[in-house]
Amino acid sequence: MLGHYVDNLDLETLTQILDYSSDEIFVLDGDMKIIYVNDACKKHYGLTKEEVIGKRSNELVEEGYWTPSIFPEVFEKKEPISVVQTTILGAELLTSAIPILNERQEVELVVTTAREIQSYKMLKTKDDLPTPSEEENDQSTNIITNNEKMKNILKLSKKVATTNSNILILGESGTGKGMLAQYIHEHSLRKNGPFLTVNCAAIPAELIESELFGYTPGAFTNASRSGKTGLLEAADGGTLFLDEIGEMPASLQAKMLQFIQEKRFIPIGGHKERKVDVRILSATNRNLDEMVKNQTFREDLFYRLNVVDIKMPSLRERREDIIPITYHFLYKLNRMYEVNKLISEDCLELLSHYSWPGNIRQLENLVERMVITSDDVIDVYDVPERIYTESKNGLEQTPSSLNEAVELTKKELVQRSYKLHKSSRAVASDLEISQTQASKLIRKYCHGD
Repeated sequence: MLGHYVDNLDLETLTQILDYSSDEIFVLDGDMKIIYVNDACKKHYGLTKEEVIGKRSNELVEEGYWTPSIFPEVFEKKEPISVVQTTILGAELLTSAIPILNERQEVELVVTTAREIQSYKMLKTKDDLPTPSEEENDQSTNIITNNEKMKNILKLSKKVATTNSNILILGESGTGKGMLAQYIHEHSLRKNGPFLTVNCAAIPAELIESELFGYTPGAFTNASRSGKTGLLEAADGGTLFLDEIGEMPASLQAKMLQFIQEKRFIPIGGHKERKVDVRILSATNRNLDEMVKNQTFREDLFYRLNVVDIKMPSLRERREDIIPITYHFLYKLNRMYEVNKLISEDCLELLSHYSWPGNIRQLENLVERMVITSDDVIDVYDVPERIYTESKNGLEQTPSSLNEAVELTKKELVQRSYKLHKSSRAVASDLEISQTQASKLIRKYCHGD
């Protein structure tokens, strides 16, 4: 009976069956070109089948979609091989590749299957599984994106990383400014030096100077007898990332400016200058232009920090990244809590229509909540009611035409920019349009005229 159905399966039906597999199925031809992959590639790499099929496997390896590559060894040894791989989204896969040889004993096809290691937890212990080497586990920062604007930002970041220029990273809270700073450091000539971060908003104003510049023994009451090395000295030969630079006290800004200009400083209570080689990266979600005009941030320091400025887009502006980033956090949290939660397509669709005012940080917190509170499969009913309601409204308001989509996008951009900047001139600069056009759009979308 089963044979009858198999004999009558057409290609479309067979493809649908393979797409229901929770395991990834990957087929290469003799030139290492990908000729088939099932839908599991979406949750492992954040790519659709159409984006994968036709590419050579080494292209995806070079772009960091998985490591290590199994295929060179399979083609060399011409025998089945299994390895543990890590994907760009953070999935850990037990991957097996089987070569199919022709009559001349040449590799004609390679059929590969990959299963998430987390799904083995109830069957095997970690000791039973092959593990990557420490070097393979020590991966550099991966910024997950299929968004063209974000890809251009990464290209620019790699270009400026090789210089010693100071870089100012702008963007809303939670957009990943700190991760971009680390990405720049890892692509710089200083990558083997330290990368240290100081959050100017998290340290009390009276302590931040000693954190940055350090102090000598007995410099002030309750000072350590041995003194303290500041972060500027500790970061010598590397990079210091000043997060929330807009919160730096005015009293410290002049001293920071002097250090940036001269690369020299005197610790608190000291008399001898110290010279260090440190690159400064900084970030803020505040409008430093307005702060300079209001004289709450030094203009000369602003220009010193802002040799190159990079603006991180909000998650709303890179909606194609919401689902891949969701999977990235799901893999990470499954390992953290030693579970193997799945997520439904309906839930992913719902999340992709939410506005994400807290950006990537908010998404990570939500995924953690859902992993903790859900059953085996995270579904729409595991989403908090407020987010569920707004997302559902977004789904129902999905534009039905290109003109409607353009109008909704224009409205969202103008309203967000006006809420942030409060002036037509600033909106015009932010959206790269004329001030006349900005004023007209503000009246239309923000004042109801």
